[in-house]
Amino acid sequence: MKFTFDRDAMIKEISIAQEIITNKSPISILSNILLIAENGALIIKATDSTVKFSTTIPVDIQEEGRTTIFCDKFMSILSSLPSGDIDFIQEDIGVTIKPTSKKVVFQLKSQASDKFPEIGTSENLPFFEIPSKDFKEMIKETIFAVSDDRNRYFMTGVYFVKKDDVLTMVATDGRRLSCDNKKGLSIPDFQPAIIPTKILSCILKNAPDEGNIQIAVIDKSIFVKFGNIEFSSVLIEGQFPNYQKVIPESLSMSFMVNKADLDAALRRTTIMVDKKVSRIIFKISSGVLKLISPESDIGTADEEIPCRYDGQDISMALNFTYVTEPLKVIDSENVVFDFNINEASGEGEANITKAVIIRGEPAGDYIHVIMPMNY
Repeated sequence: MKFTFDRDAMIKEISIAQEIITNKSPISILSNILLIAENGALIIKATDSTVKFSTTIPVDIQEEGRTTIFCDKFMSILSSLPSGDIDFIQEDIGVTIKPTSKKVVFQLKSQASDKFPEIGTSENLPFFEIPSKDFKEMIKETIFAVSDDRNRYFMTGVYFVKKDDVLTMVATDGRRLSCDNKKGLSIPDFQPAIIPTKILSCILKNAPDEGNIQIAVIDKSIFVKFGNIEFSSVLIEGQFPNYQKVIPESLSMSFMVNKADLDAALRRTTIMVDKKVSRIIFKISSGVLKLISPESDIGTADEEIPCRYDGQDISMALNFTYVTEPLKVIDSENVVFDFNINEASGEGEANITKAVIIRGEPAGDYIHVIMPMNY
């Protein structure tokens, strides 16, 4: 096999392959990439046995063929070289890599391509299209809320479902829930799926902001295509929790605060929070939100910021991480906290009940549900 390729174009694709490959041992075939030179193009494939990646780039082929090489070392070689054309020559198990502009030659050993896991074709699958910007937004607004508890494996991915004309992505770890709904999309029905975070992270990082993404959900796999790139992954099996029961209805109370003000105040007050507890106290009174870090061995902090609220004094304890993370993805100037309260006993403050919803103002497609903490 012999072909000539552009260094910069190859680096772009190999860097994506590295995201898929987790085992950096040169002994394992899963640490290799599969290269297929045919019909005037180079097909590059990588897999960790669960997530699969395939792409095609134009190259100048002098001799067709296929082989696998150690991805990590190939990337190191490419990164050390200047931009320009590079020759790739395979003879038996030896691979020669030499740039046309430098008198340097690298020798790599290859492994036979028949040892590489089969990466099936996506031809004739029922793909549908969704705007890339919308799909990436849905991933960004949910992926951080998945569970890391392997005993509840069905919550370690993002639930993807379509009902009527609403496409939904939702993730939960049992203590908070992130949900994004896109309405009015004309796409066919498909079986609900729990998508692993690894393929979603790859899509979020590499998919363009413009144009459409093609998606197919079939059997126990998902396929995603954009440009010259295709990802596929085995889906997570299991029954995802009934997320609709977690989202509270008929919340009668709310306060609104400037997102930038809240984010800055949280960054300051949480300096004094015990990270093992991660609890911050919200005290809300007419026109004022006071954030308080509970007193600990190292001290305490509090800060007041203006808020839009006109009602009885209330207080709530929240995990500050569950507040700061959705703030990063809410794309609006103001945020609203919706909740219900218990009646105050005597002259004391009222406490919130059950869950709190955080959303942007004006309301959009995204909500984040948090369960309050005990004081």
